[in-house]
Amino acid sequence: MQILAGKRVLMFVDDVYEDLELWYPKLRLEEAGAEVVVAGPDKGRTYAGKHGYPCVADAAIADMDHTTFHMLVLAGGFAPDKLRRDPKVLEITRAMHEDGKLIAHICHAGWIPISAKIMKGYRCTSTPGIKDDLENAGAIWEDKPVVVDRNQISSRRPSDLPDFCRAILDYASK
Repeated sequence: MQILAGKRVLMFVDDVYEDLELWYPKLRLEEAGAEVVVAGPDKGRTYAGKHGYPCVADAAIADMDHTTFHMLVLAGGFAPDKLRRDPKVLEITRAMHEDGKLIAHICHAGWIPISAKIMKGYRCTSTPGIKDDLENAGAIWEDKPVVVDRNQISSRRPSDLPDFCRAILDYASK
């Protein structure tokens, strides 16, 4: 079923991304008809996941225009700690949020919305390792497989991916 036909999804990648948290949503969204663009610091470069699975960046982050995307899906791992230092990543995240577009983050990916300063007053979840970071950013943290609050969807870990992707597909198909 092509419920996301015509939709464009942006994902970011850098070394030490969580393999399943990037690939599972990417493939599920493509299966639903979305065009998924994975942007990294360098277009065409191969980035290594935490478990060694490679991902070649389709595009450079610096070349991304948030207005051409319908949603942003952020994978965890330790890549988000590097990515949140890129002003363009934060600009895109903040702009998409301000436009009311879906921002989905899992595990450590919550670091990016924290640094983009878009978490205040939002209910969310994450790996327990960044619970304090989210609460200090003004979020209301919950220990659940998936939390949906307005235009944000969040999950804790790879085992929550079925719930995470189902929530993204449900939200995006409305």
